[in-house]
Amino acid sequence: MAYDFGSQTLGIKNPFKTEGKIRFVAGVVLVLAAIIPLLSVSSALKDEAVYGYTYAILGFILIASGFRLCGLGLFQLFKYFVGRSVPTSLAFNRSRSEQQTASAEKKSTMYTDDSLHSMLMGRKNSTFLEPVGWVSRLIHSVIPDLIFLPFRLRVLAQVIGSALLNFAVALVCFAVVYFVVSTGMAGEIAKELTMPIFSIILLIYLISSWRSAASQATNLSQLTMPSTGGVSVGVLIGLSIIVPVLSGFVLDKYSGLNQQDVMEFMSTNEVFGAGANLALLAFAIALTLIVVPPLLARLKEITPSTEVSEYRSNMQESVHPNEIFINIENIVLANRRYKEIPNRVYREYDPKLTDQTDGKGSFAGQLLIETQPTLSNEQPLENANLFKLLTTIFAQSAVLIGFYFLYTLGMSIAELIIYWRDSSSGGFSGPGLLLTNAILFNFFAWLSFLTAGKLLNAASQLFWGELRFNSLLMYMKTEGTYTESKISTGMSIHDSTRSENVVVRSSITPWIITSQITSSIFATSGASNLEAPRLIMGMHKTDGELSKIVDEIVGFLRGRESIASITNESDLQNASTIHQVNEQSRAIPTSAPKLEEQDEQAAGFLRNDPSRADDGQQSSDDDKP
Repeated sequence: MAYDFGSQTLGIKNPFKTEGKIRFVAGVVLVLAAIIPLLSVSSALKDEAVYGYTYAILGFILIASGFRLCGLGLFQLFKYFVGRSVPTSLAFNRSRSEQQTASAEKKSTMYTDDSLHSMLMGRKNSTFLEPVGWVSRLIHSVIPDLIFLPFRLRVLAQVIGSALLNFAVALVCFAVVYFVVSTGMAGEIAKELTMPIFSIILLIYLISSWRSAASQATNLSQLTMPSTGGVSVGVLIGLSIIVPVLSGFVLDKYSGLNQQDVMEFMSTNEVFGAGANLALLAFAIALTLIVVPPLLARLKEITPSTEVSEYRSNMQESVHPNEIFINIENIVLANRRYKEIPNRVYREYDPKLTDQTDGKGSFAGQLLIETQPTLSNEQPLENANLFKLLTTIFAQSAVLIGFYFLYTLGMSIAELIIYWRDSSSGGFSGPGLLLTNAILFNFFAWLSFLTAGKLLNAASQLFWGELRFNSLLMYMKTEGTYTESKISTGMSIHDSTRSENVVVRSSITPWIITSQITSSIFATSGASNLEAPRLIMGMHKTDGELSKIVDEIVGFLRGRESIASITNESDLQNASTIHQVNEQSRAIPTSAPKLEEQDEQAAGFLRNDPSRADDGQQSSDDDKP
C-alpha cells in the first residue's frame, strides 16, 4: 500500500535496529575474511593456476556475500517509514475514503466480514486452528498452549520439534541396522558394506528434511498450519530392517564378490563414513534450540480469551429511523477514531427502510467496524530481549560457519582436480578417495549450517518483528418499526403563527456487541513493512466503552425536537412584533361591534346555550326512523 504521510504519527519505531547491527558486523567479518584468498590469487597463479582460480572464485563469493550481509544490516537500520494506513485491516475495508488502500491490502486480509461477525456472535476465535499431522499433534500435546501462538511461530516450533524427532528416529534406525548387520541377518558381504552405505542414505534424508523444514519456517505467506505427519518415521524404521536384508541377499547371490575381497578393500581404503557429518548436523540442530526460550517466553504472554460486551434493548422514541443511522455512523463512531484516522468499515451501514400504508413502515441495518489499531504498550517479559539477541547472534554464527565449510569445500575440490591431473593411477583410490571423502564431508557440513543459519535468521526476524495492536471491534444491528402522525400548534384564531409537524414514532431494537481485540502482525523491512496478515490473538470485554456508546445514542434520541420552533433571534423578534400588532388591533374600542366580533359572540352563545343543546338532541332523536 502507498505511504500515507500525516503530521500525527502512529508511534511505531523500527524494531530491527539490533538485528541490523549484528548482521552488519557479520557482513564486515565476511568481507575481511574474503581479503585473505583474494590477496593470494596473484602468487598462487604463478605456482599453481588451479589454486589461483579457486582463490579468486572463493574470494569473490565471500566478498559478495559479505557486502550483501552488510547491505541487509544497513537496510534494517534505515528510517522506518510508517504511514497512517497501517497495519493491515482484518477484512476488506469498505470505508469510502480508504478504497485505494483497501485494494492494495486485499490479498493480505486474513478474515471476512462474515467470519468476524461469527467470532463476535459465537464468542470464538477462528485464528486458533487445529494442528494437522501426527507429529504436529504430538508437539501440541506436549505444549498445549502452542495453539494460541501466531501461525508462523507455531510453524517454527513444529519445525524444531520435527527436526529433533527425526534425528531421534534416525538414531533408532541406525541402531536397528547395526543390530541386523551385526547378527548376520544381512549376510557376510553386507556386513562390511551396509553400515557406511546406510549412514550416507540416512544423512541425505536428514539434511533434505532439515532443509524442507527450514523452507516452511521462512515462508512469509504462511496463513494455515502445514501438515507434519509421521509416515516418514514408520518408513524409516521399516527400511532399516528390510534394506539391509535385501541388499545382503542380492550381494551374496548375484554380486560375485566374496567376503575376503570386500574385507581387504575396506581395510586398505578409507570409505566415507557419515558419522562426523551426523555429529555436525546434530550440533547445527542444537544451535537452533536457542529459539525455544523466546518461544516459551512468548507463551507466557498469551491471552486467548474470547469475551465480548453485549447490549440489547427496545426503545420507543420520536425519531426518524434514518436519523438513528446517521447519528451512529457520523457522530458516535466518529468520536472513537484514533488520531482522526477513519475507522475500518467491514460491513457498511446500509439501512433498509420499507414503507407501508397509512404512514407505517419497518427498518433494519447492520454495521461492523474496527477502530484504528494502536500499538500495544505492554512491556516484554524479563530476559525476552536477551533471548532475541542470542537468537540473532547464533544465526550469524551459523552463517559464518557455513561459509567456512564452503571455503574448505572449494579448496578440497581444487586439490582433487590437481590430483586427477597429476595422477596416472586413477582418482578413486588412495589419496584420491581421501580427497573425495573430504569433499563429501565439507559439502554436507556446509548444507547443515547453511540451513541452520537460514532457519535462525527467520526466527530472529519473527521475534524482533512481531508487533501487537489493540483496537475496538464493534457489531451493531438495528431493527424496528415506525409510524407517522401530525402535531399542530398555534391553531387558535388569535394566533398569528403556527407550526404543523409530522412526527415519526419509532420502536427501536438495537443489538450491540463490542470487544477489545489484541492483534498481532509480523513486520518486515522495506516498503511493505506492515502489510502482512494481522491475526486476532485475544478478545476482551469492554463494558465501559459499550456503556458510553449506549449513553451517547440514548442521549441523542431523548434530545430530539419533535415540534419545529423559531431559533433565530431576528425571526423571534418579528413574530413578537406581529403578535403585539394583533393585540393592539383587538384592543381598539368601536361604537358598534364589528361583524366578525358579532359572529364570534353568536357562535359562543350557541355553543354555551343549554336549551339549544337539548333542542339539538331532540331534533336528532326525531330524525331517527
